[in-house]
Amino acid sequence: MEQKIKRTFWALAALCMATPSFAVVTADEAARLKTDLTPFGAEKAGNKEGSIPAWTGGHTSPIPGDKPNGRRGNPFKDEKPLFSITAKNVQQYADKLADGTKALLAKYPDSYRVDVYETHRTAAAPKWVYDNTFKNATRAKLTGGIPEGAYGGIPFPIPKSGAEVIWNHSLRWQGTALQFSVTQYQFTADGRTVLTSDTTAEQLAAYYIEEGNPEQFAKSGDYWMIRLTNSGPPIRAGEQFVARANLDGAKDSSWVYLTGQRRVRKLPTPCCDTPTPTTAGLMSFDEVFGWYGSQHRFDWKLAGKKEIYIPYNDNMMFQPKTDADMLGAHFVNPDHVRWELHRVWVVEASLKPGQRHQAAKSRYYCDEDTWICVIADRWDAQGQLWKTIWVPTFVAPDLPGTIAIGFGFNDLLSGAGFYSNLLNTKASQFTVPVKRTADSVFTPDAMAAEGIR
Repeated sequence: MEQKIKRTFWALAALCMATPSFAVVTADEAARLKTDLTPFGAEKAGNKEGSIPAWTGGHTSPIPGDKPNGRRGNPFKDEKPLFSITAKNVQQYADKLADGTKALLAKYPDSYRVDVYETHRTAAAPKWVYDNTFKNATRAKLTGGIPEGAYGGIPFPIPKSGAEVIWNHSLRWQGTALQFSVTQYQFTADGRTVLTSDTTAEQLAAYYIEEGNPEQFAKSGDYWMIRLTNSGPPIRAGEQFVARANLDGAKDSSWVYLTGQRRVRKLPTPCCDTPTPTTAGLMSFDEVFGWYGSQHRFDWKLAGKKEIYIPYNDNMMFQPKTDADMLGAHFVNPDHVRWELHRVWVVEASLKPGQRHQAAKSRYYCDEDTWICVIADRWDAQGQLWKTIWVPTFVAPDLPGTIAIGFGFNDLLSGAGFYSNLLNTKASQFTVPVKRTADSVFTPDAMAAEGIR
């Protein structure tokens, strides 16, 4: 009998060790979202030095220069940089820079710089998103790495793990529906820029349909959908792409319409380090907007908070009228990129034993106000700092919100790079549609029906 009890004890102990445990946010903790934390879970107070101000509700008033469904203005157009960080003075600011940013300054000492401006905490969202975030604080949980019970707001505003922070990024507020037209460019190692696509996009965040609820949403789990149609360059004109991101990464799906074949093809592995056609194969699926998709190949460690300089409130990137003004030899022109000091959550991803990926380790810097992972650094299997990915944000009071403009990367070993989502030649810069795009638009059948040669 004693042996049986011992066997039962050790079996239960083994089960407990094998099953992830999750810290629960209490009602008292959640109440902080209405006191010392913002409705999204950031520290409401500024820092002691005064270089990061308190959050007072975000930027929700119209911006001079904004034209409905047209070009966007810059709310801080009269501000000048407080200082610039270059290869010559980088050590003075090293503790407030990501490793990838420091590596870019070292690799391009004569041309790359970081212009630092006054910090503005512009993040905002509709009240119904705040209300849902408050509910999510105590009803959402991770089960097998998949969120359950969350809907219509930040799922884990008081995170207990690195995985929860990354899910906050994946399920961040970026409006319910957006439309935009953009150009995308490759930076070659020898300093040339090459247009990879001229694209029109429709986007639907099904997780953020106001009249929805967790029970309805759980039936599908498709939280984000996008459809892209290329009009250029000529070799890619007519190509289309559809993706549907699911809470269960194994159910992520994407399709491409190839004009030469006049057929829709399902992509077999829209995951992880598989190259994505939306970036001409230059970036992997899990690098889109800093991070995208299933987390299953990595262990995620929450390394705490830090104050660093990040690309932020970059409405100035919309102002030049040509792509040429925006493009440097290896990166977006620093003249038009605004950096600010913000608090970020730092999350480290390490490849699990038995898993394969080109990046053995990554580090993500996720803004506390918006949950956007604005900078991501990746190391290869030899331990070399390989890539830095950056995701600038802009202020959109018509949502309201501060959301990502686009994303890009620099290969710190080869010198290659890429940037997605230049809008400078476009008459409209991120249209917020009055009417939501139908779910049926984001399907392979819709692509096939509208495909042209």
